[in-house]
Amino acid sequence: MKDLKLFILIVAFISTAGAADLKLEPTSVFDASFTVDSVHTKDGKVYELSASGDAGPYGRVYLSYVFTNKQDVPGYGEFTGHAWSQVEEDVVTATLQGVTKQEGKYFKLYTLDLVSNGKLNFAIGTVDLVEKTMNFRVGEID
Repeated sequence: MKDLKLFILIVAFISTAGAADLKLEPTSVFDASFTVDSVHTKDGKVYELSASGDAGPYGRVYLSYVFTNKQDVPGYGEFTGHAWSQVEEDVVTATLQGVTKQEGKYFKLYTLDLVSNGKLNFAIGTVDLVEKTMNFRVGEID
């Protein structure tokens, strides 16, 4: 019995020892809503999407994405992209990178973005290509 308790304790420690602690700054969490402006492909494998909309403190934002499936896993993929916004005289850009997962008619996006103002943003969003919408919950990483 003593060996079983020790084994359980070791397994619990190992399973949590490498866990990442993602902390979002609570005051920086905001919603972002976009309209898909266009989607196209040149080869049926790589898809490009552009969208525009409102993203909290960043105001009007323009997005461009390149979606791929380099691992060839059905229903999943990855993306890279860029964002651009201007609020008054301040221009802010960002590089976008993440993964996608198809959930029925929707695509779930998990994105980690480096912003030119020195912030790191993490977002989870849902894309509906039929309705031409992209909605994200965004938070600055602490």
